[in-house]
Amino acid sequence: MKINATEIRVGMILEYKDDLWEVLKTNHVKPGKGGAFAQVEMKSLNKSTKLNERFRSSETVEKASIEEIKFNYMYSDESNFHFMNPETFEQININRNIIGEKGMMLKEDLEVTINFYNDSPLNINLPNQITCKIISTDAALKGQTVSSSYKPAKLENGLNIQVPPFIENEDSIIIDTRTLEYIKKL
Repeated sequence: MKINATEIRVGMILEYKDDLWEVLKTNHVKPGKGGAFAQVEMKSLNKSTKLNERFRSSETVEKASIEEIKFNYMYSDESNFHFMNPETFEQININRNIIGEKGMMLKEDLEVTINFYNDSPLNINLPNQITCKIISTDAALKGQTVSSSYKPAKLENGLNIQVPPFIENEDSIIIDTRTLEYIKKL
């Protein structure tokens, strides 16, 4: 499906230069002299290379026709993650290389959206927020200001993030899966 360059948004998948590209950043610029353009940073889904491209606002680009299907995460083995469609009970497995670091945040029965292109899985989208448990964190130091001080913490899934000083071991917290940042304590 052809779309205008001004309609490009972060997260879209485009067909460009015989490859599939995920849009990471986009900036629409209207200079004082000359025509408006969109500065787009993209990552290849097949080669893991990045590309910065400038599209004039009058240009069109091909948006990939992606099918999004909800699946529940089941388990993982050495090379694959296994998912099940909760409606049809169809099971699929996706290679660890496709999922990457997002695999650390998967928990049993977590509902994810899997993007398919020509019946093959491209990537997964996690929910924006997930609940995690703190395994270990440093003790808060007296006299630190609450507003700007954060301390390192290790989560049950192996991720290391920064948390406020009042967070202790065994606390459950909510993190943002897009930025891997602390949101709130439960």
